Amino acid sequence: MADLIPSAAESLLARAKEEGRARLRLYIGAAPGVGKSYRMLEDAHELLRQGLDVVVGFVEPHGRADTLAKVDGLEQVPLREIEYRGVTLREMDLDALLARHPHIAVVDELAHTNVPGSTHQKRYEDVLALLDAGINVITAVNIQHIESLNDVIAQTTGVRVRETVPDWVLKRADEVVNVDVSVETLRERLRQGKIYDAAKIEQALTNFFRKGNLTALRELALRQLASDQAGKAEKYRQREGLEPPVIPDRVMVAMASRGSARTLLRVGSRTAGRLATDWFAVYVETPKEEPVRIKPEDHVALQDNIRFAQQMGAKVVKLNGSRVADLLVDFAKREGITHVIFGQSARSRWDLLMHGSIVDRFLRDVRNATVQIVPVSSRAETEDDTLGG
Repeated sequence: MADLIPSAAESLLARAKEEGRARLRLYIGAAPGVGKSYRMLEDAHELLRQGLDVVVGFVEPHGRADTLAKVDGLEQVPLREIEYRGVTLREMDLDALLARHPHIAVVDELAHTNVPGSTHQKRYEDVLALLDAGINVITAVNIQHIESLNDVIAQTTGVRVRETVPDWVLKRADEVVNVDVSVETLRERLRQGKIYDAAKIEQALTNFFRKGNLTALRELALRQLASDQAGKAEKYRQREGLEPPVIPDRVMVAMASRGSARTLLRVGSRTAGRLATDWFAVYVETPKEEPVRIKPEDHVALQDNIRFAQQMGAKVVKLNGSRVADLLVDFAKREGITHVIFGQSARSRWDLLMHGSIVDRFLRDVRNATVQIVPVSSRAETEDDTLGG
């Protein structure tokens, strides 16, 4: 396992006291079975030996004997039982954990969707509530549950992950620990029944746990860690009053007022994360798209895009006018945009030749910007013809 963070007892609470806020430590892995929960529990025992008040809010051992053994000796807050559709399900008891108010809470499965009737819909919202209450949290997530990587994971593995965590939650993490094992070690753990039940092993080996998939997922996890370190380096520079880069990077996604923009926004979020910079989701409200004139279905799509962009951590900007290209180019120049992301145009080649495109304008007029065209997989993901191409 690779760990670029000092020991838990050395950093977690010491820095929390320095900064006066609860800290979040996130263990990230390329796939189930790399040992995130086991590592969390190891660190929890270390913290306990240092005399710190540590409790387990929730751990999912998946029936793994080694992980179950690590729970022994740690105080556990009893889970809450919730009736749902005639079945009794067990969830983390947020209220009980808040009342217990330990120094540190161990909360596994960050991307988990809570049972209806819970205080929050998602477990990451529970974690944020604990942090707001001054409780330090150590938690874990797999790389495939990061929202901005959703499309990449689907293309790589053929699996569309439904439970995701917004990227801004990861930015809240004060420390990110990459828990890693080799591809062969992970596949051997799977064969030994340490990850899934015997009935699922062969299917997993030939699908999600293929060597190519695991190699790609490990690379994504390492990139995420590198992005986290770059972001912290930038914060350190700002805190210490050091000079910023000569040309700071700034990212802009050109978002249409109709159709889904999720693919573009995920690319924008990943790019901004890699560059450790803020980013903009920009759309132009033309006269025909003003509130009293926009089609109801386009209004719904636009509001969905805005909510998704905000969830991904973008600064959403609305520009008003009929000259879309002029407005976007002016904004990019004014804000010093260095990376621009467009959706692939649905317009015909003849139409583009006759009337030109915004991409052509950017390549001609915004000389310092890298322009990226993102292919879209379906009409539902195609951007407004005005913004494409």
